[in-house]
Amino acid sequence: CPSRGRNASRGFPGDSPPRSLPWLGIAAAGGPDGPGCSSPPLSRRQQDLCEQKPELVPQFRHERWIALNVPMPCCVGTKETAFISAVMAAGLVHSVTRSCSAGNMTECSCDLTLRHGGSASEGWHWGGCSDDIHYGMSFSRKFLDVPFKNVTGKSGSGLVAMDLHNNEAGRQAVAKLMSVDCRCHGVSGSCAVKTCWKTMSSFEKIGRFLKDKYENSIQISDRLKKKLRRKEKSQRKIPIGKEDLLYVNKSPNYCVEDQKLGIPGTQGRECNRTSQGPDGCNLLCCGRGYNTHVVRHVERCECKFVWCCYVRCRRCETMTDVHTCK
Repeated sequence: CPSRGRNASRGFPGDSPPRSLPWLGIAAAGGPDGPGCSSPPLSRRQQDLCEQKPELVPQFRHERWIALNVPMPCCVGTKETAFISAVMAAGLVHSVTRSCSAGNMTECSCDLTLRHGGSASEGWHWGGCSDDIHYGMSFSRKFLDVPFKNVTGKSGSGLVAMDLHNNEAGRQAVAKLMSVDCRCHGVSGSCAVKTCWKTMSSFEKIGRFLKDKYENSIQISDRLKKKLRRKEKSQRKIPIGKEDLLYVNKSPNYCVEDQKLGIPGTQGRECNRTSQGPDGCNLLCCGRGYNTHVVRHVERCECKFVWCCYVRCRRCETMTDVHTCK
């Protein structure tokens, strides 16, 4: 894959440019950070994660724990911090790899191993710019894993081993969800020959995959022996997968404010009265009930251009019921 300019695309239409990583000094092409990183209130680490990967926000914005403000969440060892660790590692792989494919980094480019080959009998060959996640995976390990290993000089403690495992689970999610895209060539769109390349899934899809792993996370023993093992003795013969998310400590009660732990509780959080999901008033309000108040919205509507030269609009009012947790 030949080198390209800083703002070059992947070589095929429909490819979106990678988001920037200013905290890594990577000047990738892309627009400003998406909205939603300040509502609901996030901890500093969650805000950093949100700004790097705004696609993730819809996955968890209604969870009880999303406004958690713990200074050092990595040391807590809960399933929520397991998810954050996995997403941080996956996000780093995803962003660095996108920058490599876009030609924004000198240390890497496309996957050069897929420049040739294919299947002539099936009518396709490798081409374009395949995402090469190997550099992104290596970079993520060096950036995120080394600080943990340097805490004690080795990865011997249960919490450190758990964090390292969850970091790798996030990276494996990116690798697992790689897909092959193809473009047809031929007379009148006959698709006689296809050019194919490997590409990463959207981070939204990766986030959904990790959300499922979060909901099925495994509690492990904090006493590390030769390898990580499940806390429940009756389940220890069941192997732990490299894509599983692990936690040591049970989650605290996120429903009630606890200033010592930095938990704001869910009082005052907006909820959906008709939803049965995590954003529903029944779950988000932890059974305490909710308050309802009417919000009046005034906006311009039915705007028309009048020659010449101004826009005439009506003034429209709407009334909306807003529900907040007691």
